[in-house]
Parts: sequence; C-alpha cells; structure tokens
Amino acid sequence: MLMRIIIGVFLLISTVTMAQNGTSSPYSFYGIGSLNFKGTVENRTMGGISVYSDSIHLGVQNPASIADLDLINYAVGISHKETTQKTVSQNQQQSTTSFDYFAVAIPMGKLVSSFGLIPYTSVGYDTQNVVDDVTTRYTGQGGLNKAFLTFAYRVSPNFSLGVDTNYNFGNIENTAFSEQVDIELGAREQNRSDLLGFSFNFGARYKTMVSKNLQIQTAVAYTPETNFKAENSRQRATVFVLPSGSQVVREEIEVAVEDTDFTFPSQLSIGAGIGKPKTWFVGLEYVNQKISNLTNRTFELENITYTDATKYKIGGFYIPQYNSLTSYYKRIVYRAGIRFEETGINLNGQDINEFGISFGVGIPVGRLFSNVNVGFEIGKRGTTDFGLIQENFFNTFISLSFNDRWFDKRYLD
Repeated sequence: MLMRIIIGVFLLISTVTMAQNGTSSPYSFYGIGSLNFKGTVENRTMGGISVYSDSIHLGVQNPASIADLDLINYAVGISHKETTQKTVSQNQQQSTTSFDYFAVAIPMGKLVSSFGLIPYTSVGYDTQNVVDDVTTRYTGQGGLNKAFLTFAYRVSPNFSLGVDTNYNFGNIENTAFSEQVDIELGAREQNRSDLLGFSFNFGARYKTMVSKNLQIQTAVAYTPETNFKAENSRQRATVFVLPSGSQVVREEIEVAVEDTDFTFPSQLSIGAGIGKPKTWFVGLEYVNQKISNLTNRTFELENITYTDATKYKIGGFYIPQYNSLTSYYKRIVYRAGIRFEETGINLNGQDINEFGISFGVGIPVGRLFSNVNVGFEIGKRGTTDFGLIQENFFNTFISLSFNDRWFDKRYLD
C-alpha cells in the first residue's frame, strides 16, 4: 500500500513538474534555461554546500551522501521566489512558486538506494523590444527534469562511494511575435525542442575524527559530459491581433529544422568541512561546470559567449542539544550560508554573476528525528550596465523530511 502511495505521488509530481514555470528570468532564454538548485532545503540554507551528511537527512547532490542513512527517508521541497527586475530606467516585480524535489531513500545494510524527481532547469520569461514603430515580444517556457536512481555503498565506516543514473527529459518553447504600428497583421515564430538523454553522477565521501570532539568531512562529485537528443520544430505564422489582445492565426507554415545532439556540460564539485558531530559544522565547497562547451539548440546568438561556470559556497549549522528531553527549542537546527556564482553567461561582454545569503531552521516533528525545514535567501543576479537586467530576489523554501522503519520485526501483534 505504501509503495502504491509513493508511486502515485511520483506520477502526480511528474505531471506538475512538466506544467510549471520555475522562473521568470530573462536569462533563462539562454542555453537550456536557468539551472535550478539541485539539493534539499537543508543544503540550500547552508549556502548550497553538499559536503555534510548524516544518518537522518537525505542528500541529492552527491550520490555517496546517502550511504550514512539508517532509516527510510522521504523528502519533498517547494519554494517561492519574489524578484525585482531592474534596468537603468525601469523595474518590475515577478513571482514564481515551484516544486523543487521529491526523493525516497532505502537503506539495505551497507548499500543504500534512492530515487526521485528534480526539475533541473527552468525557462520562463516575457520581455519586449521596441525599435522605431516595431514591437517584438519574446516569451519562453519549459525546462529539463531529472528522474534519478542512486546507489551508494559504505566501503568502511569512514568512506563511501555512490553513483546517480539520471533520465533527463523535458521541452523548451521560445516564441517571438512582432507587430508594426498601423499594420493589421503581425509575424510569429515558435521554436520548440524536446530534450531526452541519460547522464551519470559519481561521488565519494570520507570522514574521520581528528580529535575527541572534532570530525572532518570531505566530498567530491563528478558528472561527465554527455550528449542529449534534441528533437526540434519551428513554425512561422501571420497573426491577426484582436482588440482583446488574443491572436488569431491567418496562415501558418512548418519550417524544416534538423534534430540535433545537445551537449550537456561536465561538472566537478569538491568540498571539505569540520565540526562537532550532532552539534555544529562549517564547510566550504567549489564547483566548476564546463559551460564553455554548451551548445545552443536550433539557433545561433551573436551577443553571447559561454565560459566555464564556477561556484563558491560556505555554510554550516548549529544545534544547541540534539537529544534534549527538557527543551524542544534546543533540538532546533539553525543553518546559514553564503554563495557566489559565475554563471558562465557573458552578454554584451559582461559576465552575469549571482550572489546569495541564506538562513533557515530545521524543526523537529514526530519521532525518529523527522523534521520540517524552512529557509530564506536574499541575493541578486546580473547588472544594469550595458543595457542588461539586474534581478534582486527573495526566496522562501520549505521541505518535509520524514524517517521511517519498514522492516522491524514485531514481537506482539
């Protein structure tokens, strides 16, 4: 019965994920969209670091991180983003709410497996450009999703290995609509790419006590470069615009576009941290992604170049007393972190960078160390220089992390 519920939730979330727009950023036009954070709220509130792992929280960034789990774990997260988009002369408000992940992990002795679904990239923008008496509106939607199956093996109490097998799927639609003053008909072009492909992520973790109270944790993860299949289509149409703003197609033609192999870049992540087990931890992490190898799907752009993307993260947590029997508040987990990202996108000769400060709490619920995690992040992306857009954002996210036992032997019925 429980497995039927899990499968039902998985299918429902898959449908919701395919329908949602997880961003409202004009920068999601480029490549395969804006990269979503691949990790839990627990990671996200610590600046995004994935180097820390324990026995009660599921991780989805480094496949080796689940090797420490002792209980069945279910994790699901959602987020809400408020964004102010600014140019030199204008600004506007945007907001989006999105599903972030769903995962289940099952320990089987030294071997632990997990599966789930993560929206990996998001496309969602609506901008316009006015030149003389011609107005062109650009819109986009879609993104790429990952359905993953993970296996991790605890080689020794201090060392573990893991591998993700990811099935990547989704579609991206870009539309450009142009109309001219005193001209009845407008012109519309729609490009769509259906993306399919497999990718793999390999991870390793090592931890050791360096004194009676201090433990060092280290982690590395690597995703090799892979090619995805992009099934492309293009339609061009002449459109009549009604006074209400809706469009009526007068004539539409299908333009032949070749299917392409889409290069998905490799990524390397290295992290290390130190702390007192079940009390506090501080970690650093460096991520490099070969965005310079990124290829566009069906069209070439003149004002953009791709460079390797880098991320620098620092974060940690503090628990006053994780096993306190007299004070509920002493069992609350306090988390915080900072991140800086060079996204790898260069527009008009200007690098697009991103900065964020995050903080949050883990609130114990029920038995078996289950918890509700709430977090917030403030930051910015881009710049108003060189005719570009700066995005100031405030994120709110929440997750549920439940632990359970499936195979306990009952002595009384």
